[in-house]
Amino acid sequence: MRSVMVQIPNTPTSADVARLAGVSRATVSYVLNDTGAVRISEPTRRRVREAAHELGYVPHAAARSLRAGHSRMVLMPAPAVPAGPLYSAFLSELQWALGRLDYTVVQYGSVGLEGDEAARAWAELRPVAVLVPGTGLGPQGVAVLKRSGARAVVTLGPVRVDGAHALLMDHDAVGRCAATHLYARGRRRIGVVVPAESGLEAYSRPRLAGVREALRGTDAAVTELPLAHTEEAAAELAVRWPGSGLDAVFAYNDEYAMLLMRALQDEGVRIPEDVAVIGADDLMLGRLLRPRLSTVHIELPSGRDLAGLVDRAVRDPGREPEVHTVLGASVVRRESS
Repeated sequence: MRSVMVQIPNTPTSADVARLAGVSRATVSYVLNDTGAVRISEPTRRRVREAAHELGYVPHAAARSLRAGHSRMVLMPAPAVPAGPLYSAFLSELQWALGRLDYTVVQYGSVGLEGDEAARAWAELRPVAVLVPGTGLGPQGVAVLKRSGARAVVTLGPVRVDGAHALLMDHDAVGRCAATHLYARGRRRIGVVVPAESGLEAYSRPRLAGVREALRGTDAAVTELPLAHTEEAAAELAVRWPGSGLDAVFAYNDEYAMLLMRALQDEGVRIPEDVAVIGADDLMLGRLLRPRLSTVHIELPSGRDLAGLVDRAVRDPGREPEVHTVLGASVVRRESS
């Protein structure tokens, strides 16, 4: 049997770049790490970058972290449910803004891990900051992350956690806006869609609570409507609709609203004559429906502002945690209500 020799190419090093560019290794480090404290001429910088490109040299992140005393990784646990267009746009802006500040955003799939157990898994990666959407992380988890070297822990949810910076997401306001609008349109028997999918409770329950709060003390009645995001589930609910007596529905968001509207129309239910429908998120598809979908427009926090908060916390880890209430909500009235 013949043996075959496989030659593994040598990984280029900063010394190789230095030799090709005719500079010292320190100069290579200053240029590729974009260190502004050392004055290096633009021709030299260009020569170093061209040599690195020619050799295929990539700086070693771990070595860089050792020199700096911390990594530049910002860890963000992947959401347990599919991210909608609104949240995806927010993530894109956040990643862009953090990239401009020389951070790298890494999404971590932590399916099956929750709370403090998940925090221990995140800590193993030694991120410099962790952005935690939703609920579940407690003070003990924050302490675990900080002991592992995380300089900033930021939560994005309905409540704050001791030791962490917080962006408080007021989803109650979304429900209050929808309910106030439907009541003003003369609707008194209002259904509220509560998604059956696991992981959405942190958003759906506050929205339902906001509807109840807005209608407390009025002559309106609120009915909770569990609904899975499938055509079959929407069709089953639509078949039962005439017997429900409901004259309006806040459908949690635009995606559930569009699903339910189609099913109701298939059953001959007229919108808005028989049932007024309102969603949330103000997606473009809602404007393409007939009738056009009324919605609650949601203002998520600015990705740039959140990136700035992360950077401040990394630079000064001993600062008092910042707490900001975000998530503006306003009704966009269209034909469906």
